[in-house]
Amino acid sequence: MALTGGAVRGPWRRVTKLFPTKNLRFFLTSPSPCPYLPGKRERKVFTALDGYDAQSLHDTLADSGFRRSQTIAYKPSCDNCEACISARIPVDQFMFSRRWRKVMLRNADLVRKLRPAEAREEQFALLKRYLNARHPAGGMAEMRFGDYVSMVEESAVRTHIIEYRYNGGDNAGDLAAAALVDVLGNGLSMVYSFFDPDAARRSLGAYVILDHVQQARAAGFAHLYLGYWIPGAEKMDYKTDFRPLEVLVAGKWRAYEPVVF
Repeated sequence: MALTGGAVRGPWRRVTKLFPTKNLRFFLTSPSPCPYLPGKRERKVFTALDGYDAQSLHDTLADSGFRRSQTIAYKPSCDNCEACISARIPVDQFMFSRRWRKVMLRNADLVRKLRPAEAREEQFALLKRYLNARHPAGGMAEMRFGDYVSMVEESAVRTHIIEYRYNGGDNAGDLAAAALVDVLGNGLSMVYSFFDPDAARRSLGAYVILDHVQQARAAGFAHLYLGYWIPGAEKMDYKTDFRPLEVLVAGKWRAYEPVVF
């Protein structure tokens, strides 16, 4: 099953549940190797995001731990494993520590621009550089531009792209980072972000998150959704650096406590 950069493929089985405005059809994928935890098998439950109530449905599902990919909402539903934990930042409580203030200062020269969810060749070129450097063996490594177009433009909810550009030096005007973002009723959801892999000193990945904390706060939103945190998966550990953090455990959002996990 491809949830990013391609159409949904089977096999799967169907489960029907009731949503306040309609009957939802949920599908369950067949087990496949987990990309994060060696030796584990992953399954996902997903449903279509379409129709006049796609936005409200997305809001409800996001609050229940679902993520969006193109026109579907999905959530891990693995056998004998609940390692994937939804995480979000309560933006009004977030404190910009000395560490984070340094990151913001290092990137104060970047210029931010909001763009509609329209794929651009320049964005895709940066994405490929990022994937080749950071995730060469990942599921997105073989993406083509057409896959990127689908990833960005196939959305039934409020979605946009934030671009960050260098504003000085030899690379002035070049794209430094980009983030595909959904707008929820109570916050912003970071669908996917990528950045210049040659600018390690800038900590661009952290900067994009911090800047979105500021954006969410300025817009009056309560939360910034970061996707899934997976204890024991090194590539996901960075999410717990952004505290205070809330995690979804046993169907309830609660403050992240390192000793609990």
